[in-house]
Amino acid sequence: MVGIAVIVIGGLALLFGLLLGYAAGRFKIEGDPLVEQIEMLLPQSQCGKCGYPGCRPYAQAIINQEANINLCLPGGEITRLSLADLLNQNPNALSAKKQLEEIKMLAVIEESQCIGCTLCIQACPVDAILGASRQMHTILTQECTGCELCVAPCPVNCIQMIPMQPTLTTWKWPYPADSLSVKPPQGFKEEVELSLL
Repeated sequence: MVGIAVIVIGGLALLFGLLLGYAAGRFKIEGDPLVEQIEMLLPQSQCGKCGYPGCRPYAQAIINQEANINLCLPGGEITRLSLADLLNQNPNALSAKKQLEEIKMLAVIEESQCIGCTLCIQACPVDAILGASRQMHTILTQECTGCELCVAPCPVNCIQMIPMQPTLTTWKWPYPADSLSVKPPQGFKEEVELSLL
């Protein structure tokens, strides 16, 4: 009796597996491979700092030429240069200069005020918050992208965003100021003209 039940359930499982396999192949929706390549270059933090609800909508907006390639702050300069290389665009001829120069922020939990509600853990798209229910939480600094999605759900406001201090591996030369112009010293032109004579 048990043997018959096992054979029937096994047969049904095999039949449904074959049916699902056929349906997956028959009704497969083909996506744009370039959108998938762009999405793979993005950090998958789903933070929304680019103005889109996630990395895939942002990748689709790049393909539709509705968004620039320099809006992903968690991805930083590496992502911007990778996207420029993939799309054969000039990474320097972009308009969102202010966003590229923005300082990377890091979430910090005031652990003495944390009540362990886990709302910040649920809001974090990259699992950078460590803790348990009714226990103190802390931020894994290596994983935090600075998306600020954990700040709003906190009922006791114990999460602050602080600027990340540059290290030897993250420090970069500052961007040149556009307003600086180099002027020759006074009398420079006259001295050059006299020396040529």
